Amino acid sequence: QVQLVESGGGLVQPGGSLRLSCAASGTIFLVYAMGWYRQAPGKQRELVATITRTGRTNYVDSVKGRFTISRDNAWNTMYLQMNSLNPEDTAVYYCNAAASWDTGEYTYWGQGTQVTVSS
Repeated sequence: QVQLVESGGGLVQPGGSLRLSCAASGTIFLVYAMGWYRQAPGKQRELVATITRTGRTNYVDSVKGRFTISRDNAWNTMYLQMNSLNPEDTAVYYCNAAASWDTGEYTYWGQGTQVTVSS
């Protein structure tokens, strides 16, 4: 069982920056990847960025060069640094963790944090 809590969202003007944080606790040693998802109004939840145990990162094309995913070595905090924000980035951002166990695969979600980009 993994618990995830996001923070750092808020209202920011276009071109501004925010850093989201995800605090993880529980059975962290079973987690093999973590990531950030977002869901904009009226749209489906989409993957924004992922990071693996080895540090490999992937980003959706729309955020490449603007967003950076990172985490501490203990995997108890994950970050999403968001620069050059635009209104299209407005969404609820969710922290995600993928874990593997003998009984199967498990996916955990945080409660989400609202990011609003508007002038």
